[in-house]
Amino acid sequence: MQQFFDFPIKPAYSFDGFVSCDGNAAALQFARRIADPADAENLLYLHGPAGSGKTHLLKAIAHSLCPAETACYLSCRDNLSAHELVARFNGVPILVVDDLHLLPDEAALRAALWQVFNDFYSSGRKVALAGLLPPRELPYLDDHLISRLLWGLVARVDASDDHSRRMILRKIADDRQVRVPDDVVDYILMTASREVGDLIAAFEALFRLSMAEQRRITLPLARQSRELMQGRGIAP
Repeated sequence: MQQFFDFPIKPAYSFDGFVSCDGNAAALQFARRIADPADAENLLYLHGPAGSGKTHLLKAIAHSLCPAETACYLSCRDNLSAHELVARFNGVPILVVDDLHLLPDEAALRAALWQVFNDFYSSGRKVALAGLLPPRELPYLDDHLISRLLWGLVARVDASDDHSRRMILRKIADDRQVRVPDDVVDYILMTASREVGDLIAAFEALFRLSMAEQRRITLPLARQSRELMQGRGIAP
């Protein structure tokens, strides 16, 4: 009989909770180095498709080195002025910036980011950044900053192959302490998009349905869950 537990749907970002596979092993290794105060390496840039784990690794780094994780982490999705950006990182031990590909085309903001980066890098403090694109393909980034990114550790993060996606599903199921039959795993892999975020969303919807109806996770339940997602316009 399957047991049911009221676990949070989104686990805390940590290195232990990160699923390592061929497509992200180097990124995980580099992230652990940046998170180690004893390691002399102080600059990391991660790039790769959406949902591949870049944010997970950045937040794991921030959590390791910054008592108030949110004070050290910034996404370029946030609407900050140049002054607010500089003030945000005043006095914190590490600079963590996500979604660099979304940096607005604003000269003042671009200059502020370069100023903050240069202050951290020149003082030997740790810097970790990420975006969808490799450094040279990032739009609206200061040329000096692009050059500096290439001096540090650079790694692509990609978990879109079937082996990696299967490992992620198994890890999520283990975290929830539920058994997921192979045919259900195969069904989710076949019907969800290749983006890891969509894969996780499909499993989470199935898990919630299983919890709500107190039913085992089976192939019929997985089909029902997908139909419900499609009815809500969530699944393609």
